[in-house]
Amino acid sequence: MNARRLEHLASLELPVAERSVLEVGAGIGDLTSFFLNRGCSVLVTEGRRENLRVLRQRLPEVESELLDLNQSNEGWRRTADIVFCYGTLYHLEHPARALALLARCCTGMLLLETCVSPHEGIAQNPVPEAAESPTQAVSGTGCRPTRAWLRQELGRHFQHVYFTRTQPWHEQFPSDWSNPPPGLTRAVAVASRESLESAKLTTEIPMLQERH
Repeated sequence: MNARRLEHLASLELPVAERSVLEVGAGIGDLTSFFLNRGCSVLVTEGRRENLRVLRQRLPEVESELLDLNQSNEGWRRTADIVFCYGTLYHLEHPARALALLARCCTGMLLLETCVSPHEGIAQNPVPEAAESPTQAVSGTGCRPTRAWLRQELGRHFQHVYFTRTQPWHEQFPSDWSNPPPGLTRAVAVASRESLESAKLTTEIPMLQERH
């Protein structure tokens, strides 16, 4: 799935090369090379110390810090042109608070991919997760927000909010939201300080999407 996510991100043709990037919830750094290969300066953060140890062994040249997005993090003052939050938001107990923090850190674009509820309406939908698992919610509670909830919360902090017209070639990314497959469903959103003129993005919540 990581390969499909990154090839889809590349297809959006967003201006990411040679920018400063804050990657949150980086896990063990499986997605970080996307930005390193494009000449970006990257700060990676992770909420689990054990994951951070592995990440630092794999990418010793990359700056990294412990950051639990479930906390208020009032003292966090780092900023970047791009904030990259892929596969993290749905593992958070307080996703709205996390988005407020990420917006404060972001001077340009927030790139967001998360599991969502395929239903309409505005809902955060908290769910239990296994806190003992290194890939699940640190607090034991995650969420499956609707796409309408994402648009609402991103719109509190950014002037421009988009969803992608396309979806990665993976079964967890529905192309027809009126008939989503069973199991996890994922979506990609882009929030920006400036308007993005791109045929790959839409300000609507798409019900039908093509594959890329």
